[in-house]
Amino acid sequence: MAVIQSAEKLLPSGLRGKAEPLVRALAATLASDDPRNLAQRMALIAFAIRVVSAAIAFISQIILARVMGEFEYGIFVFVWALVVIFGDLSCLGIHTTIVRFLPGYAGRSAHAEIRGLTSTARIFAMLTSSGLAAVGLLCLWLFHESFAGYYLVPLFIGLFCMPMIALGDVLESTARAHSWAVVALSPTYIVRPLLILVFMMLAISLDAPHTALTAIVAALAATYLTTVVQFFNIVRRLGKRYVAGPRKIEFSLWIKAALPIFLIEGFGFMLTNSDVLVVGLFLDPESVAIYFAAAKTMALVHFVFFSVKAAAAPRFSAMFSAGDRVALARFAGETVRWSFWPSLVVGGGVLIVGHFLLSLFGPAFTAGYSLMFILFVGILAKALVGPGEVLLTMSGEQKLCVAVYAVALTANIAFNVTLIPLYGLTGAAIATTSAMIVEAVLLHLAVRTKLSIILFAFANPVKASLVNGMDRHDR
Repeated sequence: MAVIQSAEKLLPSGLRGKAEPLVRALAATLASDDPRNLAQRMALIAFAIRVVSAAIAFISQIILARVMGEFEYGIFVFVWALVVIFGDLSCLGIHTTIVRFLPGYAGRSAHAEIRGLTSTARIFAMLTSSGLAAVGLLCLWLFHESFAGYYLVPLFIGLFCMPMIALGDVLESTARAHSWAVVALSPTYIVRPLLILVFMMLAISLDAPHTALTAIVAALAATYLTTVVQFFNIVRRLGKRYVAGPRKIEFSLWIKAALPIFLIEGFGFMLTNSDVLVVGLFLDPESVAIYFAAAKTMALVHFVFFSVKAAAAPRFSAMFSAGDRVALARFAGETVRWSFWPSLVVGGGVLIVGHFLLSLFGPAFTAGYSLMFILFVGILAKALVGPGEVLLTMSGEQKLCVAVYAVALTANIAFNVTLIPLYGLTGAAIATTSAMIVEAVLLHLAVRTKLSIILFAFANPVKASLVNGMDRHDR
């Protein structure tokens, strides 16, 4: 109450009466431990972190592009994209399994299972990521003649980042499952990009060459430092929350859920990044740099969607476990609106200043401005259905979600391979947007068919779900 009164006093007297409901709602969201307000608070914090992260990432990418030039910058973003993608995938879905199971365990005070899940996930992720990195190193050694010479050494160094990227994903998911938004998101999205830039500038100040190799080494150091600090922080928090005791390991249950999630996230990562990878395979590093700058500038909109996903996943899991399908439908509808309207506003603003933003990378980068309009269409299509893949995954429909993403990824690769050789960077943008539209349509149909929830920004999911027989599903 004191928070509400203090906030109201800051307003002009003529606005206090009108703003009172908004102030009270905001205060409730920030202070209440009600599950709905907790999810909204998680979304707001994640949104704020992603805003700061987007600004940091954008500024750092501009500086790196200016320092290295288009050719070396193109090498760096291609290699770093590969490392991050395969580092994330190397967890084999075990990190998202934490978000899937931990809220349910917490709801019934199954602390032994929580201790077993969090420790097993960390060990498993380190082992699988290290194994995949070793396979990558072997492939580089055996098939080095198949790679362009300028990619070889940066790729070799980059592979050593994979275990720390995988461990960081597990730690992030552990924090997300506890709604520790700042602890979950700030290491990967704020601290690591800042450290990459700081280490790169430090290396250059010591007369290191302005090359992609220097940038990859900086990224390696930043990744290790960030993840190690995050590890000790998460372990300390878990020790305070759960008293030391036995661990119960239900590995077969977790891995059965993890593998479909791995396929979903694998298809999702490839769906998001395959355009950059295919551009790198077909075109020169300068083209990679221009496309990446345009895509990342437009990706400033994605932090809206990411924030909603980060907040929605634990809540979806808890509501589905509780069996409250009407409340699940209502909350799902809210997440769609949280996704669409901010995406529309932010995306429109980015397009208005897009040419200027690209010029900050360098004069050659403004060639990618027209690509931003094409990419925005796909982003809006995805925002129209919100976090549908999260809803399916947290509701136990992993296999269906795998099928959706398999089709979408197949379409994406087919579009990219067909259109990039014909139309260059414009073909890549059209392919990406077309694949996102396919993804949105398939997610909408899948959620409507399996959960009787109509995910659409302009639909009433509760009314629609009742009309489509949600009560029959509950029986």
